[in-house]
Amino acid sequence: MTTEHVDVLVVGAGISGIGAGWHLQKKCPDRSYLILEGRPDLGGTWDLFRYPGIRSDSDMYTLGFSFRPWKDGKSIADGPAILKYLRETAREFGIDQKIRFGHKVTGAAWSSQESRWTVQVQRGDQTLQMSCNFLFMCSGYYRYSAGYLPEFPGIGDFAGPVVHPQHWPKDLDYKGKRVLVVGSGATAVTLVPAMAEQAAHVTMLQRSPTYVVSRPSVDPKATWLKRWLPASLASTLIRWKNILWGMYIFRLCARRPQQVKAFLIDEVRKAVGPDFDVARHFTPSYRPWEQRLCLVPDGDLFKAIRNKSVSVVTDHIDHFTAQGVLLKSGQTLEADMVVTATGLNMQLLAGIPVTVDGVAVELGKTFTYKGMMYAGVPNLASSFGYINASWTLRADLTCHYVCRLLNHMKKTGTVRCTPRLSDPAMPQADWIDFSSGYIRRAQEHLPKQGQHKPWTQNQNYIRDLFELKLGRVTDTEMEFAR
Repeated sequence: MTTEHVDVLVVGAGISGIGAGWHLQKKCPDRSYLILEGRPDLGGTWDLFRYPGIRSDSDMYTLGFSFRPWKDGKSIADGPAILKYLRETAREFGIDQKIRFGHKVTGAAWSSQESRWTVQVQRGDQTLQMSCNFLFMCSGYYRYSAGYLPEFPGIGDFAGPVVHPQHWPKDLDYKGKRVLVVGSGATAVTLVPAMAEQAAHVTMLQRSPTYVVSRPSVDPKATWLKRWLPASLASTLIRWKNILWGMYIFRLCARRPQQVKAFLIDEVRKAVGPDFDVARHFTPSYRPWEQRLCLVPDGDLFKAIRNKSVSVVTDHIDHFTAQGVLLKSGQTLEADMVVTATGLNMQLLAGIPVTVDGVAVELGKTFTYKGMMYAGVPNLASSFGYINASWTLRADLTCHYVCRLLNHMKKTGTVRCTPRLSDPAMPQADWIDFSSGYIRRAQEHLPKQGQHKPWTQNQNYIRDLFELKLGRVTDTEMEFAR
């Protein structure tokens, strides 16, 4: 079997992969690279999800790339606009010419003797083999093949269609129908008001409430800055304004959770009106930012509740019937269609088997180095964004660090960089301190973090800026070898 070789192999052509392509071209122009994408188009999440109302839950001035600022008027953008932006970015910088579509990576094996990765790739019915000096995983954080679906008793008895948002049928007709959306996370609060525009009625059924925050889809401060300042300066100021504001809110939630909780719930009460049971349906049991806040642009969900096109039910499912759902309380919800907005299956490194000199890497037993590499695994980095801010912010810093690492290795004539844990007895903690269901379900398969640098996972852009973009590449825990 012929093996094609490149210096850097990037896996995934979503936001992270496109960003990686730009950074490699700009900062490591003498290194060859390719991007492998298993799907037939670029965009990752924004190409996969096609459900009604799909949009960002982060502002586009931080979700967009630093090297190509977001210029559209809406800071909370819909999926098609984001996908268009990604395609234009890839085309403008020639990154699209480096992408091989329909190339699904199925395995990666490191050889210390050869100091390279050998990667197995599936292209249709063909099995290919490629090799690289450095493997950069930009494949996202969840399983693309299937979303999470709990075992609902009797769901097969339901007479109507049951749809998961991750696999939305192109020709699904819900006009004039009663729709039951099961879930209360970011997908549900997006779907519900969008479907309510055509459905006879939409019911959001949740086991427990989520914090829901309204923000204007058009940022008035950003509009003002863009009107009066040069475009590049305005973009930089808007980006930093949003970064610092997000960090402030996150810290405020940690320091004064009860005050923030009271404020958020009071804002919902104002939005839905006095007759709605906010205490039952929009008062979570956890503190703000223990899970990600759900964003609704221009209060669209609350408007739909006020005009009676949407109702919210907080209860547990007993079982499905042919006509709908019987709840634990004894209440019956009738529906013509069910949408299971029940979440994602978290998955790192695209779920591919990875070996180092023939030994399988078990991520759940490793420590993460600077939140992007793994103890004992050479020449591999993975891009993983922030939980409490835009994904792109940390993906961008990860690319900065990887390029600096590659350039340091070239300068010093080294071919391997391997994070080595000098203290195997170091106390460990969960990699991500978050209570969201998709993280809890995957916890045993996720790497751990330690008690001190570089084995900690920051959720702080300023700290990461100094550590990954401005800090030293070398430290006592990173082993370089010729």
